[in-house]
Amino acid sequence: MRTFGTMEIVFATNNLNKLEEIRRKLGDDVTVRSLSDIGCREELPETHETLEENALEKARYVADKYRVNCFADDTGLEIESLNGRPGVYSARYAGPECRAEDNMARVLEEMKDHTNRSACFRTIIALIMNSNHHLFEGKVNGTILEHKQGEKGFGYDPIFQPEGHAFSFAEMTMDAKNQISHRARAVEKLTAFLKELRVTNDA
Repeated sequence: MRTFGTMEIVFATNNLNKLEEIRRKLGDDVTVRSLSDIGCREELPETHETLEENALEKARYVADKYRVNCFADDTGLEIESLNGRPGVYSARYAGPECRAEDNMARVLEEMKDHTNRSACFRTIIALIMNSNHHLFEGKVNGTILEHKQGEKGFGYDPIFQPEGHAFSFAEMTMDAKNQISHRARAVEKLTAFLKELRVTNDA
């Protein structure tokens, strides 16, 4: 097997924001390819009711069809007052053809009469490597704001304020967000696993 320093892995996404976040976090230790880099243009299946199952389904689909080591993520915004919604449906909460603006608008509308605005972002990364699968979770607690704040980031970032901070994710630079975000925490676990794998293989 190739060493960690020359490893290539496919990230099962064409979301350029996610790709940039992941590449920054992994640095030069691993080359991360997107779906378009390997010629995968079809819609990946997401037919399950949990983040874990959806991430695994996407990673397995790409790994099996394109014969590559692959990881996929699934992320949900889980709001306490909404019984965990939008959760696994976060990306399409306002409908299958919706935009991020539509999703945020629905959440803000549903939250307008709630005083408990506690929420968390949770990311699951599923890695398929040499036919084996591994799961890594990242989570950050926070609060749903009453109005959008900031222009950076993507998804629900403008209405989510992470615990212990005075700004929304959308008011932070990417580097600052990458220090604390749910995806960054999951990637840290993925990175630690890959580094351990390198040590084991080089021993």
